[in-house]
Amino acid sequence: MQIRYCALVIAAAACGMPRVTIADVACADAGARHPELVFCCRADNDLYQAVTAGGGRFPRCDRPREAVRQARGGAGVLILADGYPAQTTPLDTDVFEEAAARELRLFVEYPACLPGIVLGSPAAPRQGEWGQLFDRVVVASDAFGTALEPMRILMVNDCHYVPAQASEPHLVLAQVTGFDTARFGLPQRDVHPILFEHPRGDILVSTTKLSQFVTARYAPTDAWQPVWRMILSWLQPGADMPALVWTPSVRPTYGPTEDLPRDVERQAIGRGTEWFIKSRLLVHASWQDLYDRPANMGPPTADWPWGHRIAMGPAADWPVGDGSLGMLEGFRSRIFVDGSQPVLWWRRHDNHGEVAAAMALAGTLLGEDRYRQIGARLADWVYTQSLLTGGDRADRDNGAFGLAGWNDVPAYYGTLHGYDVYYADDNARGMLGMITAAAALQTDRWDERLAQCLLANLRMTSRLGFSPERVNGPLPPDAWRERFASEFTFFCPHHQAYLQACLLWAYRQGGDRLFLERAKRAIRLTMEAYPDQWVWTNGQMTIERARFLLPLAWLVRVEDTPEHRGWLDRLVTDLLADQVDCGAIRTRIVQSPAGNEAYASRETSLVEQNGDPVSDLLYECNFALLGLHEAAAATGIPAYRAAEDKLAHYICRIQARSEKHPELDGVWYRGFDFQRWEYWAADADVGWSLWSTETGWTQGELITTLVMRQLQTSVWDYSANATIARHLEEWGRRMLPSDH
Repeated sequence: MQIRYCALVIAAAACGMPRVTIADVACADAGARHPELVFCCRADNDLYQAVTAGGGRFPRCDRPREAVRQARGGAGVLILADGYPAQTTPLDTDVFEEAAARELRLFVEYPACLPGIVLGSPAAPRQGEWGQLFDRVVVASDAFGTALEPMRILMVNDCHYVPAQASEPHLVLAQVTGFDTARFGLPQRDVHPILFEHPRGDILVSTTKLSQFVTARYAPTDAWQPVWRMILSWLQPGADMPALVWTPSVRPTYGPTEDLPRDVERQAIGRGTEWFIKSRLLVHASWQDLYDRPANMGPPTADWPWGHRIAMGPAADWPVGDGSLGMLEGFRSRIFVDGSQPVLWWRRHDNHGEVAAAMALAGTLLGEDRYRQIGARLADWVYTQSLLTGGDRADRDNGAFGLAGWNDVPAYYGTLHGYDVYYADDNARGMLGMITAAAALQTDRWDERLAQCLLANLRMTSRLGFSPERVNGPLPPDAWRERFASEFTFFCPHHQAYLQACLLWAYRQGGDRLFLERAKRAIRLTMEAYPDQWVWTNGQMTIERARFLLPLAWLVRVEDTPEHRGWLDRLVTDLLADQVDCGAIRTRIVQSPAGNEAYASRETSLVEQNGDPVSDLLYECNFALLGLHEAAAATGIPAYRAAEDKLAHYICRIQARSEKHPELDGVWYRGFDFQRWEYWAADADVGWSLWSTETGWTQGELITTLVMRQLQTSVWDYSANATIARHLEEWGRRMLPSDH
């Protein structure tokens, strides 16, 4: 027993799981008997592998009848779903009859039939238009004791199941709102049994495949010891249950208190940059036609992973591009039965700018010329070849001249073209990326197009310095004039802050005070409106605070006044009130969801109520790291640097490691539970939730800031020698009113 317990403790520590107790291995007193279990499954079944790794030795058979006949009287037999999800588990009536005659207990997964119970046809997970899954597995009884109390939430990813009727199930599939617990209970309808006891009393039924918990990355990890303890104990009451030992196939690189190598940030940069290649998201000429298939050719087919629909990524044997054809967006927050994830199958302007910067910087730091070359090609693609900056956006007589489109997919939603949609923030982050990439590569070849984009976004701002969140084209030639003269305000730093930072940078480079005046007005009004009038994106307060650090820091660079420093310090102080000991910045929200129907209905936060131990690397920690870095560089305040250091080390710890999924090794996911120390949260966002990855927003932003830390510089200082001034002056005369 002690050997088994120690093995489990060591394995748990290695994968960042909570400390295990003797109770976790179900070790009773010296009189406890060895369980009599027979497995019917393939040798690579996750449960069988975990039991074997924990020291258990049990016979294994390939067919149900063989397993039943090999079992001694009173034993437990596990008939697991080798054919899942394509084929239900075939079972003959006489298998059940023989098991009953010999007083065996059966655990059956994904059955094709059951005695006396009518089963429906296998059902796929319910999903919404954007691919979000509505259903989660919920504990519906007290069978798991205090380890998993009723209403606890689990994720059985890609949960195909056999519909059945059961009066008192232990686990059910349902649409519920909650972080760890279904806060509003179970809904009145669409509740499907997942684990229940057959009325006969000797059969425990799983309508899905629970034993694929490692491969399919079921979560949270700490829930699956209690699940299997209950199942195995039901099969053999009072027996000394074997330990289950496994390593999650995708896990954090370091534990919460593990000693970090001295060069941990440099390693994180290298692995994170290599992920851009290993992810297979760089478009290659051999499969470019799959991406370019016109929308008028009809609905998607199996070979057409176009648009926002759920799509597998490029296959492992597909060639990887070199950046000259652009890059796909990232991975969706969904996990298939094999542990892989679907791809966000479109190319975006903002991501290309951010990845170009990250790769160019990492290549410079690490001496990897291939990274620099890929970064340069990505920047060339987005500014010289793509529809994102071409077409109407390159036509001086068009109202969209100079702007950058969101994505390059025609009719990506109804009749709306992705390249005819303009987000102020996406334009800004793309420009910041191009600014940094140009500095890293010491080139001026994108300066003219960048100047046009800066000016186009400037003239979309109001007299008070605010830009619309989003503008849909097509735009008439003078579409900007009304906005340019308006008194429009929008106190939402998530959509405004980085554009204000770009305006400050343009003023520093070119000297046109219109850039400075509009940025200053917007920043002043936003601080005067803080916090009561702010718009909280996704209901998250932390987003807005993290995003606003950058323009506040750069305003100090332009005009270092006590007032400007005071604004910055107020935001830093409020943001860091949610930084915890491990370095994470906890998500804070303004309002909790109102009911189960809200789940997976919109873009939203990863927490259900304040206090949930979650950090967000898509909207918060990524931008906070850059903001704190620039704030420390602008002010020299040690407390800012100390908070940045803590956050940077936390981010290095939670970078994903995976031997089984090289396309995920080195990535950062959106959500992380810093108490469990694993990727877990309320996975409710419709498109970019818990397990989502972004080549730009997350990966690009984090690598850029980590490189700046290694180079002991800042984005502001690093880009100081840009040669864009003459283009800003020339195109300013053409694009702005003469009396501005």
